[in-house]
Parts: sequence; structure tokens; C-alpha cells
Amino acid sequence: MVRKALTIAGSDSGGGAGIQADLKTFAALGVYGSSVITAITAQNTVGVTAVHEVPTAIIGAQLDAVLGDIGADAAKTGMLSSAPIIAVVAAAVRRHGLTRLVVDPVMVAKSGDRLLREDAVAALREELLPLALVVTPNIPEAEVLAGMTIGDDEDRREAARRIAAYGPRYVVVKGGHAAGDPIDFLYDGATIVPIASGPRVDTPNTHGTGCTFAAAITAGLARGLEVEEAAREAKGYLTAALRASYAVGAGHSPVHHFHAWWAAAPVGMVRER
Repeated sequence: MVRKALTIAGSDSGGGAGIQADLKTFAALGVYGSSVITAITAQNTVGVTAVHEVPTAIIGAQLDAVLGDIGADAAKTGMLSSAPIIAVVAAAVRRHGLTRLVVDPVMVAKSGDRLLREDAVAALREELLPLALVVTPNIPEAEVLAGMTIGDDEDRREAARRIAAYGPRYVVVKGGHAAGDPIDFLYDGATIVPIASGPRVDTPNTHGTGCTFAAAITAGLARGLEVEEAAREAKGYLTAALRASYAVGAGHSPVHHFHAWWAAAPVGMVRER
């Protein structure tokens, strides 16, 4: 029986983040992916030029259609740009009894464009975090959720503890924005465990890294992995995808989600059957 994962997020027309990155990650890691689109963005590797939020009634209808038929062994959220959207997603999570929920608190695109309204932060904290099994903020997102400035590793540990107080079972404060090698901190409510996968990869192709990491954790959970094992697998997958990345535009290009599948052929070349 195939394992299934659901992504609830915005569409990235450039294909590097959001729904597109999530579905690529699910496929690469061996799970069936379904999707609920919360917003349509006009976006490329340089920036976001327009955003259209999907009406909440349509978001709710997508959730009920997918979960009422296909179901999901695990699910993740990405871009939930407004308080009403967060509310309808949270209601569906409760209604359908989703327990393996990964919340990626998407606030700003790689280009710097804001993707979460200021008034939605409280809704994210109060309505969605209590339903999450895992939440995966980067350092700027952790600062907002924890209400503090993060300057060193001890600050990251404190931010993880503060975020966990809102209800998620596990908090991963990512280290991509910290100096040195990118070590993530996984907090289970009692212990903080560092998760690393080697030195920092020197590449500008970092579009969609947060989406990809959270989607990889979701895929692992859908396959029955425990949270720490899923996080370690996701870290390794993302690091390899960064190492294999290539440019598709003039700005921040995406990671290479199918690096393991395309390894035997040059990029852009079709293998002979």
C-alpha cells in the first residue's frame, strides 16, 4: 500500500518552492503526493511579482476532497498568508484527525518578499502550532514566533523552548542563517539534539530549501519514521540536493530534487530507454 503525503501551501510558478518543491520531494522520497493550493504566486528565481490568495471556501473544499478520499499518512503546511486561511486549515486538520502535521512557518521568500501578513502571526501561534507534530522555523522565523532576537546557539535553544510552549511536539530551529556549518537543533520538549550533514554547501541555488526540508520530513513521517530519524534523513537529502543544484534563472535557483535519479545522465538529457 502506497504511503501518502499532503502539502497545503502556495504555488510557485518558478517551480522551485511551495507546492512544486513539495511534490517533487514527495516523489523523490517514495511517497504519493497530493496538494491543497492556498495562494498563486507570480514568482521566479529573482522575486515575487504578484500574489493571489485562494478563497478560503475553495481551500476548505480542496482539503475535504483530498482527505475524504485519498487521505494522508502525513501532511505539511507552507505558505498560509492570512489569519482566515490559517483558521480554515486548522479546522480541517482537527476535522480529519491529522496527527502527523509538519508546519513550515513560511514568512518571507528567498528574494525577501513577505509571504505572511503581520496579523497572521498570532493565528499561526495560537491555532496551528498546537496541532503540529513538528514545526521547522529558520532563525528569522524563530525570532518572530519566539518573540526574541537570536544571536548565538544558546538563543536558538531558548527560542525552541519558547516555540514548543505553543504546543508542537517537536521544534527544529534550522541553522542555515547561522555562521559556520548549518547545524539544526531538534527539541522534543526535554532534550535538544543537533542535526548535521557536513559542511555548508557553497551555492547560490537555495530557493525552496525550507519547503524541501519540511517536505522531506513529511515524507519520512508518512513512511513511518520517527521524528528524529525523519529529520536526519531530510537533512541528508537536502544537503545532497544543494550539492547537485544548477542554475535555471538569474537569481536564487532551486535545489536539485531529483539528484539521485538524474545522476546517470547529464542535466537536461533524456536517457535512452
